[in-house]
Amino acid sequence: MFIGREAELKFLQEKYDDPKSQLIVLYGRRRVGKTETLREFCKDKVHVFYSCREVSDAEQLRAFSARILKTDLPAARYISTFENWETALGSIADFPEKNGKKLLVIDEFPYMCKGNAAIPSIVQNLWDEKLKDQNVMLILCGSAMSFIEKKLLSEKNPLYGRATGIYKMKKMFFCDAFKFFPDYSDEDKLLAYAVLGGVPHYLRQFDPKLSLGDNICRNILTKGCVLYSEIEFLIRQELRETMLYNTIIEAIALGNTRLGDIYSKTQIDKAKISVYLKNLMDLEIIEREFSVLSGAKEKATSTRGIYKLTDDFFRFWFCFVFLNLSELEAGDADSIYKYAVLPQLNEFASLAFENICREYLRHKNRTNSLAFHFTKIGRWWGKARRIVDGKINAYETEIDVMAIDRNANNYLIGECKYKNTAFDVPEYRKLASKFVPHKKGAACHIYLFSKTGFTEAMLDLANKDDSIHCLTLHDVVNGL
Repeated sequence: MFIGREAELKFLQEKYDDPKSQLIVLYGRRRVGKTETLREFCKDKVHVFYSCREVSDAEQLRAFSARILKTDLPAARYISTFENWETALGSIADFPEKNGKKLLVIDEFPYMCKGNAAIPSIVQNLWDEKLKDQNVMLILCGSAMSFIEKKLLSEKNPLYGRATGIYKMKKMFFCDAFKFFPDYSDEDKLLAYAVLGGVPHYLRQFDPKLSLGDNICRNILTKGCVLYSEIEFLIRQELRETMLYNTIIEAIALGNTRLGDIYSKTQIDKAKISVYLKNLMDLEIIEREFSVLSGAKEKATSTRGIYKLTDDFFRFWFCFVFLNLSELEAGDADSIYKYAVLPQLNEFASLAFENICREYLRHKNRTNSLAFHFTKIGRWWGKARRIVDGKINAYETEIDVMAIDRNANNYLIGECKYKNTAFDVPEYRKLASKFVPHKKGAACHIYLFSKTGFTEAMLDLANKDDSIHCLTLHDVVNGL
């Protein structure tokens, strides 16, 4: 059963319904569900779907020709392989028209270009001279993001300015991902997302009829299962010097997020480590995050910001699989789950809980369900002040969620507690003392998120103050 991707399908359908010819580039990291989404889009349409392979140019042309000539093309009566790529790719104009566009999808298009560097120029010429007026929809799909962004779409490259639509697919949000586990409790839905993230291929490896613990043991920690070796496979496929990259990713996964901390943990040369981090960012394995109120000057400084893994499963794998490979290789999955994973699972999931709370607020913002419409949301960190022995002291602190409107007239600050104890008044007081709006008279709205709920005293305080909002895990899951 196909789940989610409503926005992607809506985008593709609108392009298909447009009377003009369409040249679409759809791309994203491996495993994110591009192929499945395209097949779902195509399933009720007359189309040709070709998946490129890493083969020689001649073999690619032969295989592509064979797939194209299965349609009702007149040329199929006379040839078994097109003479060249110009005639092969140009043949889309001869597709039969049956109540829709002439639809051709080329999956993993970079493989085709790897075998023949002239392919992008051939597509450009065909588009300019023929295809753009032929009621066609040509979709080029790929996982090699750097190639697509730098070799296909950037200025001075053949397809620059030709694409009528460019869509970069991202991982699923929680609101779609938890649909893979309809019978799980709210807590287990969140934990499954914290472990697997929003990558459909990973989510499909779990059996929704098994418990979360059984799924982790059988489908991640057991040697031979798909997810056990998935991360090693991806890193080896995309990068050289895998030992160094593993060291950097492990350091970040374990909480070393600033450049100096990563250097101290890994002892990799500072000049080189910046290059390695950039490569990991290009692959969207990591990203650099800034405080929500950071300006352009700070973001342009290479040493500022913090690094974090973009993929929850990468973080889980490096925290629990990579660190325990010797025992897991010996087949001790149950013990690793019981003694290494389970005791830390709540703490591990707290970061995913923060992300889900921000997702919830973005959803409410889109539906105008908040007291104001914010234009920025993220985490905040910086200096706060407190009085100690009659003196004002500055100290470093952070806030899980902060949102602000365009004119800084309204602030939203939030705390996300994924613990087995109820949220109490002292925790609220601590949050409220961390930040004072810079603009005089700005309103401050407090959002408290708690896995376990709230004490009676906290709920009583919120009932008396309209600026305080208390939301449980159930409220968040069912509010998306």
